[in-house]
Amino acid sequence: MGISKASAQWEGSIKTGKGSMKPEHAPEIPFSFASRFEGQPASNPEEVVGAALAGCFSMALSLGLEKAGTPPRSIHTSAAVKLEKDGEGFSITTIELTTEADVPGLDADKFTAIAEATKKACPVSKALAGVRTISLKASLRSAAQ
Repeated sequence: MGISKASAQWEGSIKTGKGSMKPEHAPEIPFSFASRFEGQPASNPEEVVGAALAGCFSMALSLGLEKAGTPPRSIHTSAAVKLEKDGEGFSITTIELTTEADVPGLDADKFTAIAEATKKACPVSKALAGVRTISLKASLRSAAQ
């Protein structure tokens, strides 16, 4: 297994400065105090964490479904990451995953069981174990025939 790399740069004060995050093999992602704490358009570190979890979960779910003998046609996962004040700083307290998959021949109960197991086992979920809650809403687009 390789080592994934990323970097970040910040220039200026916390309120008026600006920064960028750079995954090694992807475009630079700009962010600022306003995009992180005031809802201004642009990215932020929490959004990148959410994208990482959604991507990891979707890929791992595909593997779990294949192992169950029901490979998916498609999986779409989104993540809502909640950042809250925590004493003098901030903490990511909750991540809500929502996934929808098109999996021919699979019933909803089996799909939900595989999705829940995946949520606990995907590498990014494990890395985020300090988050108080990672919830999952899983829906199956195609029911068993």
